[in-house]
Amino acid sequence: MPITVETCVARHIGDRTEQQDRVALFGHPTRPGMMLAVLADGMGGHSGGSMAAEQVVLKARQNFEAFAPLHETPEHLLESVINEAHTVIRLTRFTSEKDPHSTAVVFLLNQGRPSWAHCGDSRLYHFRGLETVYRSPDHSLVGELQRKGRLDEAGALVHPQRNVLLSCLGSEREPRIDHGHCESVQGGDSFLLCSDGLWAYFGDDELASIIHSMSAREAAQHLIDRARERAAGYGDNISLAIIKFIDIPSVGTAG
Repeated sequence: MPITVETCVARHIGDRTEQQDRVALFGHPTRPGMMLAVLADGMGGHSGGSMAAEQVVLKARQNFEAFAPLHETPEHLLESVINEAHTVIRLTRFTSEKDPHSTAVVFLLNQGRPSWAHCGDSRLYHFRGLETVYRSPDHSLVGELQRKGRLDEAGALVHPQRNVLLSCLGSEREPRIDHGHCESVQGGDSFLLCSDGLWAYFGDDELASIIHSMSAREAAQHLIDRARERAAGYGDNISLAIIKFIDIPSVGTAG
């Protein structure tokens, strides 16, 4: 059965005075059906976070448009976006008074095969219907404590050091980059890229249910509205991208 792709990107400033998240989705200029989504949660005073996140999106666009799949692997493309953005952000630290950092999540769809990479605590989820197939690991202190069995999900959300990252773009250390992929997609698959301003208010099952039951645009609006309610006036910037794969029913011919 043929499959169509439905997408949406969205942001909300939350209760902050500045929007430091960035999110974008690009189609390739010469290769139909190829797309790239990127999300970055910037951090740093004096608009440093905004600048850092902008660099991630800019590098993603530049490297994606130059991507040559016959000579370059998807993993190399994704890694180059994060590493090169990291280098630019670090150089900015030495030429200004800003202290810019950013997370990054990059998703590539190439010939029906999704690949992704991330650094930091912005997440990528892969849902198949109502099932959570994959959730990217947070490169954070509480994420590490969870992986070691020393903290549960509920405790992580209220931990006093929940915002401490172990890896991000722009830091002294080279960024930790985790990769993932699936060999093919089917109708009912969906991918969510989002910053912690969104995922902090939802469990995996609720995210899967909302995205499965609504269009990408409706789900994005619903998720933002629900996150804003639950933040109760203390919400962070929100950014998200939704990519849904939907079966196209075959139309029978009368005969």
